[in-house]
Amino acid sequence: MFYHVLKYVILGPLLRLLFRPRIEGLEHIPDDGAAIVAGNHLSFSDHFLMPAILPRRITFLAKAEYFTGAGLKGRLTAAFFRGVGQIPVDRAGGKASEAALKSGLAVLRRGDLLGIYPEGTRSHDGRLYKGRTGVAAMAITAQVPVIPCAMVGTFELQPPGRKLPRLGRVTIRFGTPLEFSRFEGMEGERYVVRSATDEIMYAILAMSGQEYVDRYANEVKAEQARGVTARLRRPS
Repeated sequence: MFYHVLKYVILGPLLRLLFRPRIEGLEHIPDDGAAIVAGNHLSFSDHFLMPAILPRRITFLAKAEYFTGAGLKGRLTAAFFRGVGQIPVDRAGGKASEAALKSGLAVLRRGDLLGIYPEGTRSHDGRLYKGRTGVAAMAITAQVPVIPCAMVGTFELQPPGRKLPRLGRVTIRFGTPLEFSRFEGMEGERYVVRSATDEIMYAILAMSGQEYVDRYANEVKAEQARGVTARLRRPS
């Protein structure tokens, strides 16, 4: 109930009014059945814009930090993400990654849409970073199509660190579904899932027009943070 009230009565109409999104390729979203929508991740606004314009409900794998914040803001954020049916994911790797895969596969086995950001985190500079292979592993295991999605303009309206977005117009593009049935039973093969993931990222890149970086975004962020810390510690 909360999901439908939020989408059709409160958030959906408000977002359409403020951002006037251009929607391209919506015909690629199936009317029913399981599928993965894999998109770039440029802004906190992405969490709301894509679900608001989709005719079907979509469940995202959301980082666990959204569900564990402290204080009133943390509780409200957690309540919101739970209310719209999002699933918390621990991004620590190892067993946490296996749990994320199981959660995503459960959504797909229900015949629902699963949303995922293969980069694993928001881009800090507007570029597109190397994709994590979980998206391909789920697609191959569940034998479902992957629909690439490109958010265009959300970084400029709400880059990381900006609490409230600027007003402007964004474009949301959905591409031709990608099929990986040729890899059935090979989801455990490292080179197979890497190849499939790269295919997904290339499709997103072709629609978004971003600059591509063949490295993981969190690694680049960590390097930059260490560089800033080192500069601050240098004696003047």
